[in-house]
Amino acid sequence: MCIALDDMPQSLPPNLPHFDRPLVLIGLMGAGKSTVGKRLATRLHLPFVDADQEIERAAGLTISEIFARFGEKEFRDGERRVIARLIDGRPKVIATGGGAFMQEETRALILDRATAVWLDADIEVLADRVGRREGTRPLLKDRDAREVLAELAAVRNPVYALAPIHIRSQPLPHDATVDAILKALMQ
Repeated sequence: MCIALDDMPQSLPPNLPHFDRPLVLIGLMGAGKSTVGKRLATRLHLPFVDADQEIERAAGLTISEIFARFGEKEFRDGERRVIARLIDGRPKVIATGGGAFMQEETRALILDRATAVWLDADIEVLADRVGRREGTRPLLKDRDAREVLAELAAVRNPVYALAPIHIRSQPLPHDATVDAILKALMQ
């Protein structure tokens, strides 16, 4: 299911859905998974967890340091273990890193034990957003953001499309994306 922000009602019904499993936000870097996830969790009165922050806490290193010291393969293995720990059956909102859903074992876990929400955005929107946080994205190191994001989208978007909920994130206030997610969850 894909919800366009143009289809949004002016106000949402007061009866928010009840959740018995985690909501996991997936998508490319810059889609708004962490920012939107925090706001969504607040609106749903659920805890919010950023998987990348949990990985950093577990490793005692930043994501960039993990990539530099151990490489992407080791990072993905640690990421899988952390996400498996976070998807513990209790309702919460989890923001994942852009590559987490690309790993077959992690993807299967998310699809089986959580509700995946794909936040999708145009390359220009993503590039603008990631440009505000230069230096924190290992896959963009010494590369043009638009080029990298276009390459990633070509490979990842067909896999992200396996998520049961697809939300287009546009250059609007983050609460518009939260509203779109809530509408999709209520259907």
